Amino acid sequence: MTDLYESMSTLRAVRRLKTDPIPEDVLERVLQAACWAPTGGNQQPWRVVVVQDPEKKQGLAEIYGPEWAKYSSGFLARFEGLPEDELDKWRRILAAGDYLADHLAEAPVILMFVADPRRMAITDAKLDRISMVGGGSVYPAVQNAMLACVKEGLGCTLTTLHCLKEAEVKALLEIPEPWATVGMVPIGYPVGKGHGSITRLPPAKMAYKDTFGESWS
Repeated sequence: MTDLYESMSTLRAVRRLKTDPIPEDVLERVLQAACWAPTGGNQQPWRVVVVQDPEKKQGLAEIYGPEWAKYSSGFLARFEGLPEDELDKWRRILAAGDYLADHLAEAPVILMFVADPRRMAITDAKLDRISMVGGGSVYPAVQNAMLACVKEGLGCTLTTLHCLKEAEVKALLEIPEPWATVGMVPIGYPVGKGHGSITRLPPAKMAYKDTFGESWS
């Protein structure tokens, strides 16, 4: 059994997916994991559209592809001046993103997470900044589903580029108002080894003791 900490520390963005179908019982466990996630007021104000229809997957690919092309066109410019070995890492990430955009329609399943803002505990809605709290009632479900993918040997990655064309996505998947799209997660068995060790900043850099800026360590 994959240990929870192992799952969290190996949840890599896997963008190269096989076309092999996902058994229904495996998919059901991934969806159940999402349903266990906590939400504000236990409202579960999210739903997920499990996209398997080839025409709808193709439609999502046609929406996503141009947005990825625009995003990726200047991707490497931000890393100018890095040593060649570090730059190679970002080139590989870009190539994997290109692969996903080119093959999105071939992913066996695309999970489209949506949320109803009327039922979300958006306690920061009136603050003088961009509202962020509402995501706390949705993204734990996305993370649970992705951790379950690790457990089941499935590759996955989270993208939100489709939100730039949300009206088209909603029309394609017949998502009514006021539901909003919040995350697209293509899943499938990985090409290659899939999930593996990840590089993240440690608690010594990310955590503060009692006051902001006071080193945890």
